[in-house]
Amino acid sequence: MPRSGSHSGPGNEPAARDTDGVRVLLVDDEERMVAALRRGLNAEGFVTESARDGLSGLALAREGDFDAVVLDVMLPGISGYEVVRRLRAEDNWVPVLMLSAKDGEYDQADALDDGADDYLIKPFSFVVLLARIRALLRRGAVARPAVLTAGDLSLDPASREVRVAGTLVELTPREFAMLEYLIRNAGRVVAKIELIDHVWDSAADVTLNTVEVYAGYLRRKIGTDRLSTVRGVGYRLSAS
Repeated sequence: MPRSGSHSGPGNEPAARDTDGVRVLLVDDEERMVAALRRGLNAEGFVTESARDGLSGLALAREGDFDAVVLDVMLPGISGYEVVRRLRAEDNWVPVLMLSAKDGEYDQADALDDGADDYLIKPFSFVVLLARIRALLRRGAVARPAVLTAGDLSLDPASREVRVAGTLVELTPREFAMLEYLIRNAGRVVAKIELIDHVWDSAADVTLNTVEVYAGYLRRKIGTDRLSTVRGVGYRLSAS
């Protein structure tokens, strides 16, 4: 049976494939795996380039006009997490499929939070990798998330920057996640249990007191007048 996409069209000429000429960057320091992936992808019509460390991969991703990037997490130089963070901070929204031998849910969450579009655990099937790349190409580059605002408070989900009246405010990842949920629901009362459901992992041992502690942290950083307590219920972030 011929390979999918390799059948002949009229006049016995090879039919065009939707992957012909599509440029994919592979960033991984496992030489044998990269060589095998390049052979497989090239056979499917992709044009591939590769890099063996994070800095080289970042440079190519910045300049190479790629349609997709397959990026390992553990790399010499800088990690795959850092590569994708820097790309997104520069408004580079090339689709990124991250590879890792780590299968923990927090590892996957970190990759997606940093800006990766998909995550595949090693070892993997080439057929599955190919399907994931095709899915990313169908979706195309994702538009940059809009900056969220509530009065003079702004939160950028892409760069993960928070500013109060133009001044940058440093938040921990948990504080950022809590503020992002509150700002998306600015003006309405958000119950403490709702915050637990959306900000903390379902397996985490979190109490209502934990939410109160983090609300206190946020108040000190963004200003007490912006986040009010609705006694016995939860919190309201001022929309104005």
